[in-house]
Amino acid sequence: MNSIGLIEVKNVSKGIKLTDEMLKSAGVTLIQSGSVCPGKFVTIVGGDLSSIQAAVERADLICEDSLIDKFVIGNLGEQVFEAMCGTALVKEKKALGVIETFTAASAIEAADAAVKAAVVSLIEVRVARGMGGKCFVTLTGDVADVTAAVDAGARIAAKTGVLINTEVIANPHPELWEAIF
Repeated sequence: MNSIGLIEVKNVSKGIKLTDEMLKSAGVTLIQSGSVCPGKFVTIVGGDLSSIQAAVERADLICEDSLIDKFVIGNLGEQVFEAMCGTALVKEKKALGVIETFTAASAIEAADAAVKAAVVSLIEVRVARGMGGKCFVTLTGDVADVTAAVDAGARIAAKTGVLINTEVIANPHPELWEAIF
């Protein structure tokens, strides 16, 4: 499964209803669904591209004024799903890149753009859980690749005004790596 769709809304009750509608409207698989911070709700579905598009469109039609963000990605970078689930395996710790955003959708889209722009390894895609709705992406690789990847991801989040900040650390301290991994 390399296609995913996401809908992020302002309230839990609407999020639960949208999730049910998404699952009933198309042949999609529920990847993740739940409240990610006080008041926000995120649902991520996977499946074939046309089913995901139908599910996200259905949710968008009924979400009224509670929509925060949404997306459909038809060819998700291989590493993104693993980094979202916390199962990414990073073999070498090199330069460190961080992309911080206000929405779950923008963080995942930024991670996808980053891995498609340069040779990097995603460490984590943290989707709003326990961070007041903020999200971040961490990645590693050679300094030039990390810089290119962070720039590509930042451009995606900046388009919709949800980019908070980015950082590239050329040679992170070993204790920082221990805290991250």
